[in-house]
Amino acid sequence: MRKFNKVPEVTLGFWIIKIMSTTVGETGADYLAVNAGWGQIVSRGVTITLLAIALFIQLRLHRYVPSIYWLTVVLVSVVGTQITDALTDGLGVSLYLSTTVFAATLAMIFFLWYRFERTLSIHSIVTRRRELFYWATILCTFALGTAAGDLATEALGLGFRWGVVVFGFLIAITFVAWRLFSVNAVLTFWIAYILTRPLGAALGDLLTQSTTYDGLGLGAMRTSAIFLSVIVALVTLSHFGESKSGARVKDK
Repeated sequence: MRKFNKVPEVTLGFWIIKIMSTTVGETGADYLAVNAGWGQIVSRGVTITLLAIALFIQLRLHRYVPSIYWLTVVLVSVVGTQITDALTDGLGVSLYLSTTVFAATLAMIFFLWYRFERTLSIHSIVTRRRELFYWATILCTFALGTAAGDLATEALGLGFRWGVVVFGFLIAITFVAWRLFSVNAVLTFWIAYILTRPLGAALGDLLTQSTTYDGLGLGAMRTSAIFLSVIVALVTLSHFGESKSGARVKDK
């Protein structure tokens, strides 16, 4: 039986959905805990349960299915945000410490992944073990990105607007390094992937926070609804693309 890669191709659409997913993770976590009145404990329990279900389905599939994959990413984004918030707001863990710990954990996951599989490429997620390494990495990047984003925009006083500018600029530099200077594609991919999380977090805070706190005052509910609508539209389009691709494979 042919083994299909379990993750999407890295295209412009991939990065747009990824950034929007990170923003929804920030705004969605805030909306469930505060605006919806669920509280931190209930919202975490619900989202962790939903993530476990989505991840179970994702792991059972034999090929990339856009709706399941991106649903899992959105839920990982929400849970990753909740993990960092639980440490910072619930347990009083310093953002400096949580950022350092998540960075060390991510480095360890990469080390183990490469040691067992001899590759970190997302173009070869064709076995269960590689997929487990992949999703552990994704969850850690979201938690790290949330902590690093909050550290930069809040603890270091960068602010939401400058946070968007700075992290966007770092992603642009990473793209130029790959495109023009042929820096390793796997390395630049993961650097950009990590950086999209603090970019999305800063963008989410910029859009949702009131003007009193240097935000645009759109609110968590409105921002989440807008971004989720765009994600659903793009994922629907990617489903059509996958269907056409599958038809071409059958024709051959």
